[in-house]
Amino acid sequence: MKSHKEFKLIECWGTPYEIGRQWGEGCKESILKISDNSFNVMSLMYQAPKEEVIAHAMRFLPLVQKFDPYLIEIMRGQADGAGVNFEEIITQKCMNELLFRYNNITGLCTSFAVTGKATKDGKTILGQNIDFFPGSPIDLLKIHHSTGLVQYILSFSNSTEYTFSSAGFGICALATIGQDYSFNIPLACYLPRVMRQKNIQDALDLLKQVASGLGYYHLADANGEIYGIESIHNDFEIIYPEKDLLLHSNHYITERFQKGDTAHMYQPDSYHRLETIKDFANQHYGHFDPEIAMEILADHNHHPDSICRHINQTNPLSSVTLASFIMVPEEGAIYIACGNPCEYEFVRYEF
Repeated sequence: MKSHKEFKLIECWGTPYEIGRQWGEGCKESILKISDNSFNVMSLMYQAPKEEVIAHAMRFLPLVQKFDPYLIEIMRGQADGAGVNFEEIITQKCMNELLFRYNNITGLCTSFAVTGKATKDGKTILGQNIDFFPGSPIDLLKIHHSTGLVQYILSFSNSTEYTFSSAGFGICALATIGQDYSFNIPLACYLPRVMRQKNIQDALDLLKQVASGLGYYHLADANGEIYGIESIHNDFEIIYPEKDLLLHSNHYITERFQKGDTAHMYQPDSYHRLETIKDFANQHYGHFDPEIAMEILADHNHHPDSICRHINQTNPLSSVTLASFIMVPEEGAIYIACGNPCEYEFVRYEF
């Protein structure tokens, strides 16, 4: 029998600064742990002092200020609420790009988006497992913006946001890693604005402008529109569903991006995870519902490097499934498992 465990839900209202301050106060323990983890990793593994890491992160600040001043106010509120320097919040937001700079990207995730004839009742369903180092903080927030927009956000180490919007769409995000990068805006600083858009098309149009290669994204909405977007440092490709199915792991599907793909070196199990989820989706084609999605995300084929990931004792940099989510936009519902979905029940949240 699975255990019942829930994330503490932090609700935030008001101006961007007020939202950030409530976020910082409610997630103070996580934010302090994220800073400790980040600077300890950089110091122990790369002999990079804290001042150097912060200096690299601050180079992104002018780009972020120009792109999304709303987010800057949220981050200032986070800093004040958690009692840390603003520079540390910026560094957390830039951690994906900083880890790439120091050659240490190990996030491993598997995602799906399905709709129409693939599902039991024609409704759109999307979701994924969030995989990273054991103990990495994840916080669950419900954000009420003054515009009336409401969002559920799974905030992973303050460096990636998995967002479900009351505008009727959601996003999955996972790593794809090529060889050449010229970073622009950090992904943790462009995803918030993307997910504040009024509809899926506006969100996709913005992603086309800013996606820079470290992230693959599924976007799916209540009207059955599903898009994926793969990117490299200077190009992108829109991925469309086949037979109402869109499935992805951590390697490039776009043929012209595969030459520079590094998944075979850093994420070799990405290939069998994608084949596993394809087989599962085809087996249940036409019957896909949240319960089937939960089975897929708990799958142990090729354990421990499976869709539902567990510690691999032979790999010192092994990642595990920290959380799992399933979104059903037409119902305004998101199901979240706080840990491995084979061990913990999914809890339903609604707008």
